[in-house]
Amino acid sequence: MRTRTTGTSRRTSAAGAALAVLVLGLTTACGGGDSGGGDKPAKPDTTADATPEANDPKDPGQVSEPPALDEQPKTVDPKVKGVGAGGGKELTETELAAAVLATGDVSTFKVDPMDGPPAQGENADDPACAPLTAMINGKPEPVASAAVYRQLLGAKTGRPAISEFLTTHGTQGAVSLLSRLGDAVKACEDGFKGIGAGSSSTYSAVKRIDVPKAGDDTLAYQVTGDFEGDPVPLVFHVVRVGGTVATFYTANLEGTATPEIPPILLATQAAKLK
Repeated sequence: MRTRTTGTSRRTSAAGAALAVLVLGLTTACGGGDSGGGDKPAKPDTTADATPEANDPKDPGQVSEPPALDEQPKTVDPKVKGVGAGGGKELTETELAAAVLATGDVSTFKVDPMDGPPAQGENADDPACAPLTAMINGKPEPVASAAVYRQLLGAKTGRPAISEFLTTHGTQGAVSLLSRLGDAVKACEDGFKGIGAGSSSTYSAVKRIDVPKAGDDTLAYQVTGDFEGDPVPLVFHVVRVGGTVATFYTANLEGTATPEIPPILLATQAAKLK
């Protein structure tokens, strides 16, 4: 896929407050930074394989190829051991920190800590879509009793950049979480609005995505943000093991193609929880 790099900053800065938290994390992970001291996030560094002409600020129409995804392992590393969450045990924050993916669990990724989301987030204008904005806020519902947040970066190139939050809900709560998410994906196919403190976001479409099963239950879906007329695909892959839910999130800040989340991440996280 060819991508237009110059539009990324505008697409990112146009995001609503809640979504910007996740998008900014991905932008930083991709090597972006605000060298000018302003409040606009810089675009991800996609220049590793770009020609000098593609970096010429006088020619905003140039495009460059993003680095290809690293080849992913096909099976879970046998060194990964489960923590016993499959029986419905409610993990504490300390136990979640030990159970969440870490550098070395998947050879093609390194893992860094990530700050949790702010207290204020978006609310959906349609109550049926509330489970979707809860995920965008980084706070799956029903509310978790404990949560940890991580950034997963391709070990060779820093790409793809994927966020993970691991949350504890109890088995009943976790089952309800995925069920309500599935209902929201169906109910909100034609989009919805996210309304937050002093900002709003428009999501033009929602669709379910096929994903290999992992753990006790798995759900994947795409929410397409609509920012100043630019579609921004946001992808969530969710896996449940007992009462623990792992949510993997990424966004395509450079084009309209559905971004990929390697299934080995879900499989390895499920194995580490069981």
